[in-house]
Amino acid sequence: MDTEALKRSLLQKFQEVSADRLQKIQLGVLDLEKPTADQAADEVARELHTMKGEARMLGLAAIGQLAHAAEDLLRAERDGKTATEVATDLLLRACDTISDLLEDHSGAQGGTPASQEMCEALSAASGHAVPPIGGVKGASHTALPAIRPAAPPAEPPPHVHAHASVHNVLEVTADSVEPFPAPVAAPPPAPVARAAKAEHHEEPHAHKALADRSIRVNVEVLDSLGLLAGDLLVESARGRLRASQIESLLQRFSRLGDRFLKLAERLDVPNVMRNDLEHIEGDLHMLRDDAFRFVRTNGDGIETLHSSLAMMADHVAEARLVPLATVFDAFPRAVRDLSRAQGKEVDLVIENADLGVDRSMLNDVRDALVHLLRNGVDHGLETPDERRMLGKPNAGRLRIRVRVDGDMLSIEVDDDGRGMDPQRLREVAVRKRLLTDHQAAALSEREAIELVFRPGFSTREEVTDISGRGVGMDVVKKKVESLGGSVGIVSRLGRGSTFTLRLPQSLALMKVLLVRLGDDVYGIPAADVVAVMRVKPDDRMEVFGTLAVKHRGKPIALVGLGPLLGVNGGNRFDKPPAVVVRHGDDHAALVVDGFVDEREVAVKPCGGEFLKGAAFIAGTAALEDGRIAVLLHVPDIMTEVRRMARPVTQGTSIKRLKVLLVDDSPIARATESALVKALGHSVDEAQDGEEGYLRAQSQPYDLILTDVQMPRLDGFSFTRRLKSTAGLARTPVIILSSLASPEDRRRGAEAGADAYLVKGELGVESLAQTIDRLT
Repeated sequence: MDTEALKRSLLQKFQEVSADRLQKIQLGVLDLEKPTADQAADEVARELHTMKGEARMLGLAAIGQLAHAAEDLLRAERDGKTATEVATDLLLRACDTISDLLEDHSGAQGGTPASQEMCEALSAASGHAVPPIGGVKGASHTALPAIRPAAPPAEPPPHVHAHASVHNVLEVTADSVEPFPAPVAAPPPAPVARAAKAEHHEEPHAHKALADRSIRVNVEVLDSLGLLAGDLLVESARGRLRASQIESLLQRFSRLGDRFLKLAERLDVPNVMRNDLEHIEGDLHMLRDDAFRFVRTNGDGIETLHSSLAMMADHVAEARLVPLATVFDAFPRAVRDLSRAQGKEVDLVIENADLGVDRSMLNDVRDALVHLLRNGVDHGLETPDERRMLGKPNAGRLRIRVRVDGDMLSIEVDDDGRGMDPQRLREVAVRKRLLTDHQAAALSEREAIELVFRPGFSTREEVTDISGRGVGMDVVKKKVESLGGSVGIVSRLGRGSTFTLRLPQSLALMKVLLVRLGDDVYGIPAADVVAVMRVKPDDRMEVFGTLAVKHRGKPIALVGLGPLLGVNGGNRFDKPPAVVVRHGDDHAALVVDGFVDEREVAVKPCGGEFLKGAAFIAGTAALEDGRIAVLLHVPDIMTEVRRMARPVTQGTSIKRLKVLLVDDSPIARATESALVKALGHSVDEAQDGEEGYLRAQSQPYDLILTDVQMPRLDGFSFTRRLKSTAGLARTPVIILSSLASPEDRRRGAEAGADAYLVKGELGVESLAQTIDRLT
């Protein structure tokens, strides 16, 4: 290799390694604000020192200068000479500047105005002089001659998404994603880490020991291998079918030979022909033995080949998996920047980021999570002042948790924020003319919460840089369902929300249940299949005018798959077979004509104009007998089923309680009332036990909360009077008191209170759990 080629090779390697190193530095810098600061600082110092040395050896003096100045600032922060918050902000901005230099070779050598300004800011904060651009005096590193590649590096393929900086890694197209805002003082965002991770298919930070055993593979080659593996699996299945057909043919020849020999025994054959018949009989037996030996050997070979091809397909699918950390590593800084811009405190917790997802799905998963994180910070979490009033920690919690559920990947994004108010969502939908008053009132609580997935829906009254355009959650739903997945929401007012994404781990190969409608074969993803059943006449029922069948003790919609798809008029059996499918929390029994098999198939996009864009269809798969199975898109099917059978699938609404609050302190009443209202309940107030008793007699309440020390009638006496009055004795009573001794708790129990909570320990979570238990 000539010198210029060597230089270009080293520069390219430095860019790849430095992109990953920058990501690791940024994660470590964010940890400087956490209890593990000492360990994080050591790791950041090592990475900066290594980057500085490598840059100087390659003649990239400006990068070495910045790394050196960052080292000085890190040392000053550890010595207590610089505030941690100031150091964190400057170090993160320095990473962005270094990222710019990685893309600008001449700037990386001689510096740019932005890099010089950044160096001066770092040095001013650390109290050290700005290091010279060529390195500190007496440095032992020997720089290689300046590297100027003959031509700029080729752009990555359009579908290989860049592993971008913490600012722009969360930005997608302007039509679909609202980017996280950069801090006011930060320079314009710049890319930090490119597609190296996506093409390496490994997590460099966790697997350094494997670096020498890894190679870069073009993603188009990997896609082709995946398709080829699927086609070979189908072909091996066809080989199985042909082998069984050959065996059947040879058995027919064997039976024909036996009939010929029996016929010969009955005939009076002259002695002259007897020897010929004996030779023919011997040849037939030998032919039969050789034929069955061939059938056995060929069958063993076909099975071995099929097993090897299945193993190869699994390895190709595994090679296509990219650790989710390639996306998740950018989130901590982005969440920090957004929360600081809004005056909020947020702790982001990420669990199991080393699990993999198909490379072709990575961008869509990232886009969906961007929206969910932005939604959690902007809409979900309260300000520190609001959280203190509700008895919550100042810092809100955002958590991303990943787990494998069979062939599916489950990603949960939850927060401990304010949750969603179904009634407010109904009002917003009516105000934005997405629904009429009658339609909104008819929605169940679950359906009201799912209004957030409607295009154009937003609870923001004004458009900001963060939200208000009504673009966001509908994008999440579309992206996830386009991958054959589902999105579910669980939200409790005042306690937070959880979004659950269920996605297939791989799109190239899929396990499906093959069913028959007439002479056609359809595939249903096995991950969406809950059970198969025979629907007996006695099992059928009618619920609110909708045909249903009981499954595991609950009625679910019973729908003919043929009529739904418009391919036949319905089942012709008294006990038709049915497939129970699930999408999110919805279930339905789809009636079919029969079951074919369950197998792993290679998924192909719909070919031909007659299938493109057709409803309910996700793709096609070739079968071993030459037929094409149409793969069904369960999310679309369940949307139609819900429209047809809404009363059956309608969720149970959580009751909004009417609560009486009795306390003589106006401040205590205001605080406790805010807690109860945050949980979605209505509140009436009384100033003492006497007034509370009169209110309880005049109108019904679902729950009563009372203080103990009050004029006229204290809480213990008030509770005893309630429990001894007909019509009020069954109303749950919770005592809220600053008295926390065991004796006071015993007196409350003797008075008949159903629960006893101490005011100093009262929070929205403990109150919610107690109310849930009693009601």
